[in-house]
Amino acid sequence: MMEKNTMLFSLKDVGKEYQGPAEKIIIFSGLNLDIAEGDSVAVVGASGSGKSTLLHLLGTLDNPSRGTVLFRGRDITAMTAEQKAAMRSRDVGFVFQFHHLLPEFNTQENVAMQAVIAGMPRREAMKKAAHALELVGMSGRAGHRVGTLSGGERQRAAIARAILMHPAVLLADEPTGNLDERTGDSVGQLLMDLNRELGMTLVVVTHNNSLASLMNRRLELRAGELYDQNC
Repeated sequence: MMEKNTMLFSLKDVGKEYQGPAEKIIIFSGLNLDIAEGDSVAVVGASGSGKSTLLHLLGTLDNPSRGTVLFRGRDITAMTAEQKAAMRSRDVGFVFQFHHLLPEFNTQENVAMQAVIAGMPRREAMKKAAHALELVGMSGRAGHRVGTLSGGERQRAAIARAILMHPAVLLADEPTGNLDERTGDSVGQLLMDLNRELGMTLVVVTHNNSLASLMNRRLELRAGELYDQNC
């Protein structure tokens, strides 16, 4: 069993920059961050501050320009494309502002799709999807088409899809951005419930102060630097 407070992620002297039309655009430089197993972390900051870029680095969707990103002590930056894909499939769940559900399939089929694509037999994948939908309070909507779901229900289905394989970490990018305040609050509470009940590390990028306040830690990205707002 993993010891409590074992580091899931460790970022050491991480920099990220892009070549613009005239000059380099520096997103951040010399970033250092530790995220423990089972922690819940909110990353806030102005638009363009690099919040989503940071999330993409953690999820192996992007590479740093320099520095080291460790996942359970293993250097992500040294992984091959195949190893990164395997890590995303096994250890990382993603939730985005837009749910990206396919309208031609019902809710349970949408949730099961990731496992089916990974090669799991359809019956087993559908069983896992049913359990994931139960965890997010959506069992009664399993057979419904996406077009019949409310915005909050669609986001809950997207969360069920993200936790289907019981990943080590759930990375959420503005998960309440398209929801009204009441629905957003319920989705935020659901994320925290999953964090506590499943022991799943939660990292959320958000402009929603109410959602950020639920997390154990609140970090702000400002001018390429991370500031701990809990201090």
